[in-house]
Amino acid sequence: MTAFIAWQVWGRFVLNDTPTWTETSSVLLMGFFILLGAAVGIREGNHLSFDVLLYLLGPKAKSVLHSVSDLVVIAFACGMIYYGTVLAANAWDTTIPNLGISGAVSFFALVTGGVLMTLFSVERLLRRVVGLHTARFGEQGMDGD
Repeated sequence: MTAFIAWQVWGRFVLNDTPTWTETSSVLLMGFFILLGAAVGIREGNHLSFDVLLYLLGPKAKSVLHSVSDLVVIAFACGMIYYGTVLAANAWDTTIPNLGISGAVSFFALVTGGVLMTLFSVERLLRRVVGLHTARFGEQGMDGD
């Protein structure tokens, strides 16, 4: 993405011929970066939590709230998958003008991010069920890093 933007600036100010595809490509890539980053944040325990209540509750209640949080994330991510798929299907026959590709590509990041968020949240739930540590914000990672 950085290379695309650099090429756009070079084309605009040096060559006086702005490439039209760079902005659209960068916006598509940014969608992937944001949603994949959000999925990694969920995997590492840095995304969503009940922080205020956790200071007042015992370990068992904390585990329950962590599980509720993961279930809420799963529900939200399933909504992303479903509605992202519906949007992609509706945009399948359209074309992104500057790129000449299907408009459905715009929604692939939403679906991919939703799938990864669901998988990572299910992983967190399963780890908790079998008694393995699941890191939360401010703690060490699940792998002990």
